Amino acid sequence: MDRLKTSARLMIVSDLDHTMVDHHDSENLSLLKFNALWESNYRHDSLLVFSTGRSPVLYKKLREEKPMLTPDITIMSVGTEITYGNLMVPDDGWVEILNQKWDRSIVIEESKKFPELTLQAETELRPHKVSFYVEKDKAHAVSKALMERFEKHGLDVKIIYSGGMDLDILPQGAGKGQALAYLLKKFKTEGKLPNNTLVCGDSGNDAELFSIPEVYGVMVSNAQEELLKWHAENAKNNPKIIHATERCAAGIIQAIGHFGLGPNISPRDVMDFSECKLENVNPGHEAVKFFLFYERWRRAEMENFEPYLASLKASCDPSGVHVAPTGFEHSLWDKIDAMRSIYGDKQGKQFRVWIDRVLPTQISSNTWLVKLNKWELSGEERKCCKTTVIFSSKDAVVASDGFTWMHVHQTWTEEETNLKDHSSSIIQF
Repeated sequence: MDRLKTSARLMIVSDLDHTMVDHHDSENLSLLKFNALWESNYRHDSLLVFSTGRSPVLYKKLREEKPMLTPDITIMSVGTEITYGNLMVPDDGWVEILNQKWDRSIVIEESKKFPELTLQAETELRPHKVSFYVEKDKAHAVSKALMERFEKHGLDVKIIYSGGMDLDILPQGAGKGQALAYLLKKFKTEGKLPNNTLVCGDSGNDAELFSIPEVYGVMVSNAQEELLKWHAENAKNNPKIIHATERCAAGIIQAIGHFGLGPNISPRDVMDFSECKLENVNPGHEAVKFFLFYERWRRAEMENFEPYLASLKASCDPSGVHVAPTGFEHSLWDKIDAMRSIYGDKQGKQFRVWIDRVLPTQISSNTWLVKLNKWELSGEERKCCKTTVIFSSKDAVVASDGFTWMHVHQTWTEEETNLKDHSSSIIQF
């Protein structure tokens, strides 16, 4: 929360499964399109929040399976856990609030008396969340009976049914909506309330997000019946909530444009980057463009490529240097010339490149330092290297003449250092 010194231009709060992440999209194209849009236009002055029913264990597993960005804030276990940044530092204040009138042992003891309930995996049983599976036609009756028992014990709990099978028991003060309300209150206290907030979901446990006043909301086109029913009964006439015509992350992008919250054309949908104009020029966009070019180059998705190479070379300082993860140094011009040898080497194969945590810092009147994580998926293998780029600009205010690449330095992440044989696994850029 300390990354931005002022209010975020936009804060997106999104569910993951079947909202940000489309499990029916084997190529993950809608997710990759969102990633490129976010890192090129929003990361530098906005906040990304993932709000998921998954426990930390299953959340981390999803991150290993899908090309997901690193959020600024993570809300997990149906709003019972809030963490910050890449290190996922927990919010102790939220824990104190949830401890009120909550006794996990009593919740488990009483719930076990209902044979209709099947306890979920141990990883999904969290300090403030107890989860079960229950058949759809039995969920209402079981929930009602459970509530009566909890009230007799003096517990103040809530029961959320979602996905047609998941029944979660939480403290009354917990939930995705309450967690978001808590965060917004913290931002307001600090004088950094986001200018706009967009919530995104597909199932019943997302309904609370749409109940927060003053937020925009999008139910993705593949939203489940329980969420659509809630909307029809509670927010049908709310113009700030829409049912997108696009699935998952594509629906989120659609909502950004519908509500006029900022640019909503992903660089992945632009074939000629000279036509891709930004409202707020930033060097992070240059990095996104290059690595998308790099992906297309190796997939042979570009024709008449000599002009592209010439343009790319012109955007690099003649004395610019690239330091590879192996430690070898080459001039940027030599690296670009060497790209001819790998043109189309991934054609017809599963190969994707995306960048994460693109954070630009202006270090002088016309110089920027940009740090990012560059990810590469080739078949079943994923690899990541930390990348630092120094850009300069002729115009320090508008950067209308574009940015010049001065220096690129790449190092393996700690995981890559431990796992890879660098002599045979070199990232070309």
